[in-house]
Amino acid sequence: MVSYKRLNPEDVQFSSAMLLEPRPGQEEIPVAEPEEASLIPRRPLCSVTTGLVIIGCLLLLLCGGWLLGTMFWLHGSSNNEPHKPPSPAAAGGQTPSSNTTQTGVHVAAASTRQEACSLIPETWRFDCYPERYIVVTKELCEARNCCFIPASSSTSHPSGGNGIPWCFYPPDFPSYSLRSINNTSLGQKGTLVKEVKTYYPEDIFTLELEMRYETNTRLRVRITDPSEPRFEVPVSVPTATMNAENPDYVVELSKNPFGLIVKRKSTGMVLVNTTVAPLFYANQFLQFSTVLPTPFIYGLGEHRSTFLHDVHWNTLTMWARDVPPTEKTNLYGAHPFYLAMEEGGNSHGFFMLNSNAMDVALQPAPALTWRTIGGILDFYIFLGPEPGSVIQQYMEVIGYPAMPIYWAMGYHLCRWGYKTSNSTWDVVRSLRNYGIPQDVQWNDIDYMDKFMDFTYDPTNFGTLPDLVKDLHAHDQRYVIILDPGISSTQPEGSYWPYDEGLKRGVFMKDDENRTLIGKVWPGLTAYPDFSDEVTHEWWYDNLQKFHQKVPFDGLWIDMNEPSNFLDGSTHDCPSNHWEYPPYTPSVLGDLLRAKTVCASAQQKLSLHYNLHSLYGLMEAKASASALKRITAKRPFVISRSTFPSQGMYSGHWLGDNRSQWKDLYTSIAGILTFNLLGIPLVGADVCGFSEEPQEEMCVRWTQLGAFYPFTRNHNALDMKPQDPTAFSPLARTAMKQALLLRYSLFPLLYTLFHHAHVHGHTVARPLMFEFPKDVKTYGIDKQFLWGQSLLVTPVLNPGVDSVVGYFPEALWYDYYTGDAVHSKGEELQLHAPLDKINLHLREGSITPTQTPNLTLWVSSGQPLHLVSALTEDGSATGDLFWDDGESIDTFETNQYAYIVFNVTKNVMTSQVLHNHVEATYITVESASFYGVKEKPSRVLVNTQDALFTYKENQVLTVADLGLNLSQNFTISWM
Repeated sequence: MVSYKRLNPEDVQFSSAMLLEPRPGQEEIPVAEPEEASLIPRRPLCSVTTGLVIIGCLLLLLCGGWLLGTMFWLHGSSNNEPHKPPSPAAAGGQTPSSNTTQTGVHVAAASTRQEACSLIPETWRFDCYPERYIVVTKELCEARNCCFIPASSSTSHPSGGNGIPWCFYPPDFPSYSLRSINNTSLGQKGTLVKEVKTYYPEDIFTLELEMRYETNTRLRVRITDPSEPRFEVPVSVPTATMNAENPDYVVELSKNPFGLIVKRKSTGMVLVNTTVAPLFYANQFLQFSTVLPTPFIYGLGEHRSTFLHDVHWNTLTMWARDVPPTEKTNLYGAHPFYLAMEEGGNSHGFFMLNSNAMDVALQPAPALTWRTIGGILDFYIFLGPEPGSVIQQYMEVIGYPAMPIYWAMGYHLCRWGYKTSNSTWDVVRSLRNYGIPQDVQWNDIDYMDKFMDFTYDPTNFGTLPDLVKDLHAHDQRYVIILDPGISSTQPEGSYWPYDEGLKRGVFMKDDENRTLIGKVWPGLTAYPDFSDEVTHEWWYDNLQKFHQKVPFDGLWIDMNEPSNFLDGSTHDCPSNHWEYPPYTPSVLGDLLRAKTVCASAQQKLSLHYNLHSLYGLMEAKASASALKRITAKRPFVISRSTFPSQGMYSGHWLGDNRSQWKDLYTSIAGILTFNLLGIPLVGADVCGFSEEPQEEMCVRWTQLGAFYPFTRNHNALDMKPQDPTAFSPLARTAMKQALLLRYSLFPLLYTLFHHAHVHGHTVARPLMFEFPKDVKTYGIDKQFLWGQSLLVTPVLNPGVDSVVGYFPEALWYDYYTGDAVHSKGEELQLHAPLDKINLHLREGSITPTQTPNLTLWVSSGQPLHLVSALTEDGSATGDLFWDDGESIDTFETNQYAYIVFNVTKNVMTSQVLHNHVEATYITVESASFYGVKEKPSRVLVNTQDALFTYKENQVLTVADLGLNLSQNFTISWM
């Protein structure tokens, strides 16, 4: 029996200090159902009598009396029916409404600007001077017409950066007003007008506001320049044709200054409230702020942090950058989407469809400021209300992730530093000899001739084609790395990729229309412009020609931020407003061109200034398309740089991590975050990329990595080998067991990826998704689930043989033994020797497993074993998706089998909802039932008596079934 040590509630610790902060009270306000967005006056949530008292006090002040007090303006729901928009003339003179301390602060009355400023709490200061490296003085601040008050906290800052701002917006800072609003077939359109110039150049004084009620759970808001087109992200999104019939949201508008308030209709919870700070819309500076109804914010990738973001003056910058994962730094991808967990267990999402460099500033009010330097304001609000529903709604906009080819879910091995193809081959043979499963072997840039794409070193990797042939003979696959930089210094006529690229004009140009030249591994290089379809065809031609020499199976596209060892180009970059915008977000290196190409570089669709963070997405799209054409199978692409919608084309790995215990821990947050962002095929370099791995850490990392959706061991040049065969027999055996465990769970993992592809589900899932009303789950990033039911509790610290895990209120079963764990929502201490990772099954689930083998191709033909984790009343359900594992669009073309399993009242049924020939090759050999309270006297399989075993821990097992998966069956006991 497995023992569990129950911990006292006061011993419970979570990974984020956020959970230790008191939550402000949230008043739920009944909301009338509007026929359209209602225009609300800004009024205090107080009586008329109170208003008269305030007026009297102000009169006393003017007569030399004293100021009795001021009031905070609060945004509340009107008790009256929403009214039609007043005329523009009336709109111009209306006073905007305001917010509670939960939803915003505006000063009702103050005798002077300074007094008004002093009444704004520090947590509600919205930064008026976010520029870094400038010591903001009172004079500089007031030149922007803003408040200047040094903050009391040590976390304050007189210059741009994280911390309480000293320079912040006053209540009366000039902003836009809503001059007109009209109904449309999709929602409303209105005109926003600003009279006063602000401190950033090229203000746009007239804007068009459009609100589209696209579905009952999705609202889209666009703010554009009606007089001139601006850059818009070239990502396909659904086009609504009519407005939602019964939206779950209520939209309210304040007129002067303009503000947007979005509420959840069922609770009155304010989800978005932009009235708390002014709207900016200049040519290269767009900004607005919103109240957050909760401090529980997730997403906003790519950053290295805890899964739950810290809202205490935390700025997250988005601008794709080649840098090892580091805190407080913009990393490889840009994902301007967040998920918010509300009080009571509801959740909502917010997606800003903008690819320009941006800062997302979180502050403890809680509130958030979007600050971008180009494009338009185009954002979506998703109403959920379940967190999984929010992600599904987000996937409906950006696209569902692709169904991976089956071997993508196997064990991948790579390193930078395989000196020859023969040394690579030796490692593959070593894993086979020790019986360690492996599906895919990779090579880093070592295989290339002088690090040039589409070549291989004829001296050191001369046997590479033979290695690939051997891998294929053993049902294994081969993946190569490609960087976007194409060598530009080879003799004319000697390097087809560059010569042909010049001929077709596929490379980026500088501001003088010359081929932009940077520098990466092969030396001076040109950069393909993947925004041009001509480049996609050139990319395919190169891949197809190289595939004829080395028949690779998948692509690893690296360095595609794009990375550059120079800042800009060999000709530097021009000194213009694209390179030096009026405001530069907090990018690493302080310049947009830092370790990448010039922001002013010319591409087919636009300037690189607008397209930079889309580079990885566009390359992934070209690569996936080419692989489909070359292999006629599902493409396998792993990309370093990512952007929303990329899950349709590639997976992602978390970059050049370190062989440290902290990196082992933070990898979980990265895995969970990318599942929220629509890229479920994600993993971290197992055992770490740089630095020397400790044996114990590598064992624990392999155990955790076995439950990454994408599992690859990879390490750096000159580091010691860290594949499983490089360690002691004890460690090697533990790693082997972990990988065999993963392979045995392949039917479950494959089915989860099917649901991600078809329904937008997550694969690796945070606990809060399944237990949204349990606030203790909101900060957990040391455990996670596969799907709804398999709880993974890894060891993340050295020198221990136990681990503490949180078990939400439910009946859980030890995966290995079937021992029951009755939890009321508590932490338990679990035994965790070096050769074990703790797994638990949630009640009510049925998990399909298989006997593992050295490759998934062999494993997938093995008989199934079904594990049913019964509820207290003896029920459970599960499913299985099965196809040939590699054909394109099998679900869409009905080339698949889908089976649903159910247990109720001592009877398991298998129902084939969709059949296919692939299912006829698989048998169900055995079934275990956890939680059978009494020993049966008899077990029947399709009405025939069957042998069974029953253990004292209430586990019933029926073996030697021989049931064909393609046919319905029953197993019953009495």
